[in-house]
Amino acid sequence: MNIRLIIALIFFILLDIYAFQAFRGVTKTMSPDLRKVLMFGYWGISALAYLLAIAMMANIITDKNHFLTIYGRTFLMILFLSKLCAFPILLIDDVRRGFLAVVNYFMVEKSFNLSRSKFLSGVGVFLGTAPIVALTYGALRNPYRYRVHRSNIFIDGLHPDLEGFKIVQISDVHSGSFVFKEPILNGIDLINKEKADLVVFTGDIVNYKADEMDGLYEIFGKIQTPYKTVFSTLGNHDYGDYYKWDSKADLDRNFEKIKGIHKTLGWDLMLNEHRILEHKGAKIGLIGVENFSALPQFPKHGDLTKSVEGMPPTDVKILLSHDPTHWDFEVNKNHLDINLMLAGHTHGFQFGIEIPGWIKWSPSQFVYKQWAGLYQKGAQYLYVNRGFGFLGYAGRVGILPEITTLILTGKKEVRSQRSEVRSQCQRSETRN
Repeated sequence: MNIRLIIALIFFILLDIYAFQAFRGVTKTMSPDLRKVLMFGYWGISALAYLLAIAMMANIITDKNHFLTIYGRTFLMILFLSKLCAFPILLIDDVRRGFLAVVNYFMVEKSFNLSRSKFLSGVGVFLGTAPIVALTYGALRNPYRYRVHRSNIFIDGLHPDLEGFKIVQISDVHSGSFVFKEPILNGIDLINKEKADLVVFTGDIVNYKADEMDGLYEIFGKIQTPYKTVFSTLGNHDYGDYYKWDSKADLDRNFEKIKGIHKTLGWDLMLNEHRILEHKGAKIGLIGVENFSALPQFPKHGDLTKSVEGMPPTDVKILLSHDPTHWDFEVNKNHLDINLMLAGHTHGFQFGIEIPGWIKWSPSQFVYKQWAGLYQKGAQYLYVNRGFGFLGYAGRVGILPEITTLILTGKKEVRSQRSEVRSQCQRSETRN
């Protein structure tokens, strides 16, 4: 077993024991029979989690047990986060009790009650229960509830033939996470209903391995576009770096197969290169870089300078770059002629709150300055797609899977109707 996984399991057990203190405090006034049932339920669920974790660490449950792997991992994540959310309140209670114990020690009359606060224990239980409810709902209801987000992109002096030009973007498919195939077709139908002039994909077709796409080629091959291809690039997961390979040769073979996925789908994969597309009398410069991140933990294969080398003048330039940190790092500093950059990567953390015109929040914003939706700096735009698939946690809470539609316009009256962070959403009722 991996030593880090063993340490993580020990930490979870200790956290479980600690969180149990709040649970015990809240239930101590209940009837003995009800309390026994609740105690059995608490430790029964925890025991199931331990057995599941051990089975995964011992490779008893492997990727071949796809359903168990995906939802087992999600179950463990939900349970761990619920206990972790109760931890700060319990710690506050213990600090309070410790302080009172010290005061009591020096007092002649011991007047302070050193038992746990029923109120704080209740708060701890509530904070532990809320994630269970929210994350379980997100896993059962939201993985395939695709939303179409639309925004207008105003480009001053836009060629008249590009007025109303419609770009549809998808990103972060993470095919290895899909358990059900039929609901994906609903997402493909939404893409095709947009009747895009251009469809692009901005990376992470898989989680780790090329064979994750087996059985999905026919589904994603149904995407329709006037150019008869989806223009695509790579994300950090497409290099196979997150899987333990037996040899470098195996890693390289997998990478070639991942590039072959795009070819099999009929997609045009751009690896630090560009394409010149013609639309009526206008020319579009489409640039695709390999993954490039300003954060040290992610790979830097992208070469934007190489990508635009020899590129002739065009009426608009659009960049496909998986990681949004590339925008501030290089694009809006050294490549001001790029009108629009399309990225993904963040997934919006698959968790947050979005009420158009009111609030837009996710833990993702503590890591990424641009994490979901439309951003503007000067005459340049960045759009960060929230992701078509999911990773790790097999669900979404508040931040639903996205299909992006961007419409180019040079009309100022249309521009005035656009909000940088408010996108119209088209609801699609899909089933998991």
